[in-house]
Amino acid sequence: MIRTRSKRVLFVAPQAFPDQLLAEYDNVKHIFAVTAIFPSIHEIKPDVILFDHAHMAGNLERVLRRLQANPFYKHIKICCYKRNESITADAMLKVLGVDHMIYQADLQKTAKSNTTLNAINNLVNASLLRLMAGVV
Repeated sequence: MIRTRSKRVLFVAPQAFPDQLLAEYDNVKHIFAVTAIFPSIHEIKPDVILFDHAHMAGNLERVLRRLQANPFYKHIKICCYKRNESITADAMLKVLGVDHMIYQADLQKTAKSNTTLNAINNLVNASLLRLMAGVV
């Protein structure tokens, strides 16, 4: 379940993600086409956008630059899911406007608690993240 702080979430991930798992969420919109990102932003006006780094491939930098350049998108929090941590790539994504990085290894750590995971849990519920990790 999405927490109340995240009223509307735009989820950009592969089409292989099972749509029936998101059917009960009326505040999460799942898209898989890169061309549908900006029309969807204008349609639902999301509070959070969650990108799958592997799915976005070369388009992520272009999309992030567009989001950062337009003041209309200033209030949107951007999260990025990655399989592995990469210091240089992650630093570039942070500069381009990514607020939170979510790694597959972080999702598997249930015993440890740190400030990054607490911030992510305030935005998106762990159950949605577990579903996303199962797809990749």
